[in-house]
Amino acid sequence: MEKQSALVRTFCDDGFLKIPSFFNSAELAEIEKNLGRFVRKLIPSLAPAEVFYEDKNLSNSLKQIQRMHEHDSFFFNLFHEKPKRLAEKLLGESVVAKNLQYFNKPPVLSQATPPHQDAFYFKLEPCSALTMWMALDVVDKKNGCVRYVKGSHKNGLRSHRKTKTLGFSQEISNFGTEADRSDEVICSAKPGDLLVHHAMTVHRAEVNTSKMRSRRALGFIFYGKSAVEDVEANREYKQKLESELASTGKI
Repeated sequence: MEKQSALVRTFCDDGFLKIPSFFNSAELAEIEKNLGRFVRKLIPSLAPAEVFYEDKNLSNSLKQIQRMHEHDSFFFNLFHEKPKRLAEKLLGESVVAKNLQYFNKPPVLSQATPPHQDAFYFKLEPCSALTMWMALDVVDKKNGCVRYVKGSHKNGLRSHRKTKTLGFSQEISNFGTEADRSDEVICSAKPGDLLVHHAMTVHRAEVNTSKMRSRRALGFIFYGKSAVEDVEANREYKQKLESELASTGKI
């Protein structure tokens, strides 16, 4: 009970936290087996807007898979077990499981993840939401670990602007202030480690500069039951984005 209380305090104070070995080695092996199956058997049937590649002509440049839980029972069950229970503790209310994603920064081909707040994409009021990021590889500064601005979730939604980064279409327009730099925390991770951040927390990741190592992860997004989504604004944003990606040949 005390450990859970400490996690909640850290999450509320800092806007993020790290839980080592959230998934054990046996659980990781099962996740890896089913991820491989998903990539081999299900990706060919997914819509272009559900799967992103750094170069869509290179199968080894897989960057993101969206809404995996909607296409496969293993990932649906994974989403609604330990991660969901933790989300309810951290947000202090029942939650809705919104998206289970796969992320990668493949070596050589990857781009940096621009500084952003997930809340800009979510469009919620109140903004009761969080994202979990579970490492599948060893992640460090060389292959693009996540960097959080400690306490930034308390300072409101910042101005964003368009980027050319596939999968991360917006970035904070004035990132790089003294507070951004001084409060930034670099989070390395090992397979099975879980990072959790509030939807308002500013975060980013640099490019994968390693020559051989990927930087794979699963992402879990949860909305608190109290959060009301601006469905129309979200729909319009997604339609416009997908149209732009299609017109530029990115999907």
